Amino acid sequence: MITGWGLARIPGISYPLDVEESHLIVRSVTKMKSTGNRSANSLFTSLSRLLVIFSLALLTPLLLSTQASAEEVTTFSGTVLDSAKKPLEGVVLVVRDTTSELGTVTTDAEGRWSYSVEKTGNYWVKLDVNTLPSGQGLTEGAGEEKKVIVFSLGKTLTVLFPIGEGAERVSTFDRTMQLVVDGAILGLVIALAALGLNLVFGTTGLTNFAHGEMLTLGGLLAYFFSAVVGLPVIAAIPVAILAAAFIGGFLQDRFLWKPLRRRGTGLIAMLVVSIGFAILVRYFFLFIFGGDTRQLPQYAGQEGLTFGPVSITPKSIITTSIGIILLILATLWLLRTRMGKASRAVADNPALASASGVEVERVIRAVWILSAILASYAGMMITVNQGVSFLMGQDNLLLIFAAVTLGGLGTANGAVVGSLVIGLFIQLSTLVIPTELKYVGALFVLIVILLVRPQGILGKKDRVG
Repeated sequence: MITGWGLARIPGISYPLDVEESHLIVRSVTKMKSTGNRSANSLFTSLSRLLVIFSLALLTPLLLSTQASAEEVTTFSGTVLDSAKKPLEGVVLVVRDTTSELGTVTTDAEGRWSYSVEKTGNYWVKLDVNTLPSGQGLTEGAGEEKKVIVFSLGKTLTVLFPIGEGAERVSTFDRTMQLVVDGAILGLVIALAALGLNLVFGTTGLTNFAHGEMLTLGGLLAYFFSAVVGLPVIAAIPVAILAAAFIGGFLQDRFLWKPLRRRGTGLIAMLVVSIGFAILVRYFFLFIFGGDTRQLPQYAGQEGLTFGPVSITPKSIITTSIGIILLILATLWLLRTRMGKASRAVADNPALASASGVEVERVIRAVWILSAILASYAGMMITVNQGVSFLMGQDNLLLIFAAVTLGGLGTANGAVVGSLVIGLFIQLSTLVIPTELKYVGALFVLIVILLVRPQGILGKKDRVG
């Protein structure tokens, strides 16, 4: 075979390509390269188009929403009705933001009103009570001004003002008298619990943070014997008191605090134990009874009796009367009975009392039982009037400690006096401060009094050092 160079091919030996074959290969490679470039360009063009389409798909709703939001507004609206659910015409409402007043609006013949804003943010709508008809006013607890938070535009937000038969027009004197009665009842509840806490502290030196759970125990036992067992409330309460005295008084001291005393456990360690025990008992109540507030079915709702400017329910009168009797009996027990005198001796000097023949452990056991009785009945008073939940003791524990500290640690009468001061101030403070801050005001008074008299109202000065 003759090659392009005029040479014969010898089988088995490779020779260079001839000119035609080389040109053919070059043309094929060039064609493949041009085809690849066209494919790459086409793929790049397609991806670019998809990217543009995708970007437009994302940006178009945003642009449209921005344009729409510039044109949209949020409207506040509502209907003002009187106590008979009839529309009130001519009632004035004022709208403001965080900086200034924006405008006013007046209700129409159907009691309706509306006001529009063009920006998001915080707004307040205030009802002018002076424009309400005679005999009409905001219901108890309803403020004259409502806060409205606007997160986005284009919506209608309803703002309602509940109107009653002049609840806001009660004179200051009448309201003060009602708050005095409410404060005295609250002070009695705190006093029952604080007296028991003070007795335990006086005889053992223990600051018992689990004492609040005794209120919850009493309330839950009253609910159990009334709602579950089916006893009338008047029979369920004595049974619940006996059960609470056995569980919260006898058993608690017998199996928890007495062994710790025998081992010589320090008071700080016992305080820490009481905190852990309180948490354990609290969540045991949650596990057994759940987290809902439970009402006694027999006294779920009851109309109040009116005595001049004061309104009080019959159930509150009965429970308060029994609480006063218990408080008097506990005081007489301390002052007149042999065991009460022995408890005061143990509180003064346990070693000397023991040397004088006083059975210290027996006295401490009696004090624990009395403390459980008083605290559990305080919880029952709250349960009858407000219901019971597993957090009831925790919610009242701070007030109990405040009353004990204010009256004087270790003094029974001081606990009662401190409780009445705390209860009255909590209720009366709502005349000048919002209801949400009433407990803060009571604790502020506690701090002020202790700065002036550190030992408490009836406490005695102790020499230090």
